[in-house]
Amino acid sequence: MRRWDLFCRVVDNYGDIGICWRLARQLADHDGEGEIHVRLWVDDLESFAKLCPAIAPRSPVQAVGSVEVCHWSTNFPSVDPADVVIEAFACELPLTYIAAMARRPTPPVWINLEYLSAEDWVEDCHLLPSPHPTSPLKKYFFFPGFTSRTGGLLRERDLMSTRVAFDAAAEAVFWQSIGIPPRGNEDLRVSLFCYENSAVPEFLQSCVEGPTPIRVLTAPGAATEQVSRWLGRGLVTGELVRVGALAVHAIPFLSQDDYDWLLWSCDVNFVRGEDSFVRAQWAQRPFVWQIYPQDKDAHFVKLGAFLSRFLHGVSEPTVISDCWQAWNGRGRISFAWPNYVANLAEIRRYGEVWACQLDHAEDLANNLIRFVREQV
Repeated sequence: MRRWDLFCRVVDNYGDIGICWRLARQLADHDGEGEIHVRLWVDDLESFAKLCPAIAPRSPVQAVGSVEVCHWSTNFPSVDPADVVIEAFACELPLTYIAAMARRPTPPVWINLEYLSAEDWVEDCHLLPSPHPTSPLKKYFFFPGFTSRTGGLLRERDLMSTRVAFDAAAEAVFWQSIGIPPRGNEDLRVSLFCYENSAVPEFLQSCVEGPTPIRVLTAPGAATEQVSRWLGRGLVTGELVRVGALAVHAIPFLSQDDYDWLLWSCDVNFVRGEDSFVRAQWAQRPFVWQIYPQDKDAHFVKLGAFLSRFLHGVSEPTVISDCWQAWNGRGRISFAWPNYVANLAEIRRYGEVWACQLDHAEDLANNLIRFVREQV
């Protein structure tokens, strides 16, 4: 099973492609038996190029590192299907490609890579087959997760050692690279990456009035736009604005590696969705997760499922839970945030323990490879 095709539609700008790009690189760089050739099909190369500057948006086929990147256009080309086909997040493969899969003497291993969840039902649905209604093909559901009965999490094999090697000197170089002075003892550094969030104004005002100087680093998009509305003026990338105890700094769009360095360098990271959520856990720093909102508040079930796993063994679980719930619209962030800041040392210690626990499990790419080999 040397050839893998990974299909991705860009949704919400960068979330899905961020996960697929990490997975494609990890599969292609796998050091197990046999070489894996990965072909990544992406429908929006313009957005992908912001995440990966090496991408040429007008080039329909290109090699980026060890991955072949192809434009998934409306008129899908006639190509030979790969030995393994990953349909990321139910993105629906081209009908012509499915027909070509069915014509192969040996059908490909077809996998639907699902979204991450900590809910219990995921363990029962992981690896379930689904026969195709009009062909001999079958598709397997592959669920990332936090237990050994799921597909695991995305993690490069050298991630933890690279994180350990990121010392104070490397951090100072990173701050300088994005136009921010090296760390002193004068401020708490907080990265802000979020969806539209009604708690943002209250959070910022709490920082203004708090006893601790806080520098909030806003990511391009919804975070910077909401802070700009709160300030009553546009916040330009690279600009620093001070209000009371709060300093707001709009940072540029970062590559995936640079974003990891940001997470490693900040004292607290506000993250969203799935990709930054997982990277924040590997960063071993206190973090606050905004889950993707769903109709009828269904996302709170998913939030609660993760918190029940994450907070197991925490001496003061309500400190974290209250802050996360308030950030997601249930409670007052102006009450929860100061309490969270007051307990940062303990929260950070627990984050290191949690990351070590996750590191003991097999990662998503290796679990995929193992499963595919079992099907051959």
